[in-house]
Amino acid sequence: MAVHRGSVLTDTNTVIEAHRVGAWRALSSRYRLVTVAKCLEETQTGFQRRRPEENIDPTILRPSFHSVEPDDALAIMRLQLDGPGAHLDAGELSLWTHALTREDDWLICGADAASMRFGFDHGHRARLVSLGGLLNDIGFRPALPLRRNFGKPWLDDLIHRLAMEGLRPGPGQGRPA
Repeated sequence: MAVHRGSVLTDTNTVIEAHRVGAWRALSSRYRLVTVAKCLEETQTGFQRRRPEENIDPTILRPSFHSVEPDDALAIMRLQLDGPGAHLDAGELSLWTHALTREDDWLICGADAASMRFGFDHGHRARLVSLGGLLNDIGFRPALPLRRNFGKPWLDDLIHRLAMEGLRPGPGQGRPA
């Protein structure tokens, strides 16, 4: 597949995993990476549960993004009140709130089923991308294997399952006789 030339919105887990497998430099040099302040903040928390290779120097991380967008607290609250955003963690909620305001050619990279479901349910199936897919598109093979939920097969399977759920009849809508 051709390398995406628009913005690639990245969540916290994508940033941490790309650093863990040594792929961040390749990713940030080939893609126009965008995140939100909450995701950047989350990359700097939870150190007590991380291996040393998952710790990220913020003075190197921030400049590697094309942009770090501010969190829009009012828009985030609106999305939470609308219902579906309530299942997302704080960083994903802020990232999706930002994504839904963009008018450019963007993709969103994540490895959380709730976040990908949110995008699918909001009509953004074609904008969902995995870290593994992005790395494949630039021909980068990390030294360490990606965790399962960062791979393209995991995302493809999730999208397939979500599409199949949409084909099932709802309650009281059995098959016609």
